[in-house]
Amino acid sequence: MANYFRYVPEIDYVNRFPNAQIGEYTRAKNLFTRAKIRDDIFQDLSNFTKYSIVGDERPDNVAYGYYGDASYDWLVLLSNNMIDVYSEWPMTQMSFDKFLINKYGSYDKIEDVHHYESVEVTNSRGIKILDDGLIVPSDYSVTFFDAGLGTEVTKTNITTPITNKVYEERIEDAKRQIYILKKEYLSMIVQDVKNILEYKEGSTQYVSRTLKRVDNIRLYQ
Repeated sequence: MANYFRYVPEIDYVNRFPNAQIGEYTRAKNLFTRAKIRDDIFQDLSNFTKYSIVGDERPDNVAYGYYGDASYDWLVLLSNNMIDVYSEWPMTQMSFDKFLINKYGSYDKIEDVHHYESVEVTNSRGIKILDDGLIVPSDYSVTFFDAGLGTEVTKTNITTPITNKVYEERIEDAKRQIYILKKEYLSMIVQDVKNILEYKEGSTQYVSRTLKRVDNIRLYQ
């Protein structure tokens, strides 16, 4: 993220420490500003390439592998509108194992059934009657008229148990499917980010394009 924070502007706010002098300010990065990819690029999927996060890859690993520069990890996150990397990025295997224990209490409970899902059901002609993957009761059955047989048919034993572990793994696997902005747009987006994050002359408490001075820190709490 170091590359991104180069573009983040700063604020001077009144120093509230006990030994501070009157008129003394403290300088910090303005973390309340945030850039985004402009809509005409972000909303067109052809500007991105699909990517599946492997193992314990971090955003900087993905950035290095694709852009050849780990400092573009912020662009990987921005491309997927991720704000909280701790909850929106897939966990490492170690973190995931700890998460399961903390949530379900024991290894036995991790393997307990979370819910049941349907299996696909077709009639004698191969026409689908029931989709797979639907959440259903454990004893779910379906009855339908099978024109090929000329009779009513009831299908039972058409559910499969999904354990707590499998349920949580699916959530993590979904997080692994991300998009990466194509390389040809890299310089354009970097310039956009610079322009977006810079303060505009005439704006409230403007000092320079990279600095504002505030007298009330509550504005930034």
